[in-house]
Amino acid sequence: MSHPLARVGPGLITGAADDDPSGIATYSQAGAQFGLDMLWTMPLAYPLMSAIQCMCAFIGRATGKGLAANIKTSFPPIVLKGVVLGLLVANTLNIAADLAAMGEAGALVTGIDRHVMTALFVAATLLLQIFVPYHRYVFFLKWLTLSLLAYVAVLFVVHVPWSEVAVHMFVPRFKADAGAAAVVVAIFGTTISPYLFFWQASEEVEDMEALDKPGLVKDPASAPQELRRIRWDTWSGMFYSDLVAFFIILATAVTLHTAGITNIQTAAQAASALKPLAGEFAFLLFTVGIVGVGLLAVPVLAGSGAYALADTMGWPYGLGRKLSEARGFYGVLALSVLAALVLQYSPIDPMKGLFWSAVINGVVAVPLMAVIILLVSKKSVMGPFTASRTLVILGWIATAVMGAAAVRMLIPG
Repeated sequence: MSHPLARVGPGLITGAADDDPSGIATYSQAGAQFGLDMLWTMPLAYPLMSAIQCMCAFIGRATGKGLAANIKTSFPPIVLKGVVLGLLVANTLNIAADLAAMGEAGALVTGIDRHVMTALFVAATLLLQIFVPYHRYVFFLKWLTLSLLAYVAVLFVVHVPWSEVAVHMFVPRFKADAGAAAVVVAIFGTTISPYLFFWQASEEVEDMEALDKPGLVKDPASAPQELRRIRWDTWSGMFYSDLVAFFIILATAVTLHTAGITNIQTAAQAASALKPLAGEFAFLLFTVGIVGVGLLAVPVLAGSGAYALADTMGWPYGLGRKLSEARGFYGVLALSVLAALVLQYSPIDPMKGLFWSAVINGVVAVPLMAVIILLVSKKSVMGPFTASRTLVILGWIATAVMGAAAVRMLIPG
């Protein structure tokens, strides 16, 4: 009998990595500042993020190639170079913000200096990715997704007005001023992010290579089973991600916002603020969740950039390969994490870095999503496995929402 975690794949890991420490900070800020008024963003985001991630998984599984490799063969070089450059810069800033949050959270629990904790987390993630075989490493990542349940558990130790929650889930209630618009932009920017697109497509390729299977275009007989698996894996993985984000907004709304604490800048700050309001247990759950999901998200962020650049340059790549077989791939992976570590000791504020990573992600996501929809609709790329009309419509709605968010993000005031 196979282990239950063996049945879940890239969708679960991608979804859980979406709730990274910087995402936790964004959701905590939304709950602290606006209370229950931002809960509606999660039901709206769910079908949109699921549709785009499904398309990315379909592209990887059907073609047997990552997202960057498919863009390279179907679009002018300037499109690929612009997207990959933006991805690498945004990812490095995002990793820096995540590492800062993990270091702070580790320091809160252990009392060890946050910089020492950050360096330990960097060493752990790099050693695991470079030296542990893919099939073992991915099993470890699947277990780390359980760390997100900490945010569900927090709700069992605080009072939640469930009738009010039900109303706010589906009826937006907030003043449409610049502050609210900025938070909505941040929520969608952290929920639908380019690094997740590259990661999920490449992980489908990794899984195929581990099982020695070709792409669906070359092996159409396995398509019904594989496409069904991808749909289940991706929609359930995104549901898990979305539900946890919803609970983080809710937990901070009923504790911090209710107590008048409305300005939260980091995930660790949210954890500290919870302690006197919800008790030691809630504080520990929130803090452990930050570290656990950080250990999951940092490899996904670093790995997505390494996949994209290796595909662009035509290098051999993959977590299933040994270091000697994919030096360029592992070099990019290590450099992005080490550059993020160096930023911890620079005058750059990690939270400002996070803001700029959100801006870059927002700008890069819109054309990239359009490219993904065009790719998944091309018979020359997908063969008979082009995306359904429903998926394409959801994809274009997601692109329009992210486009509006990006425009609003770039308008001052």
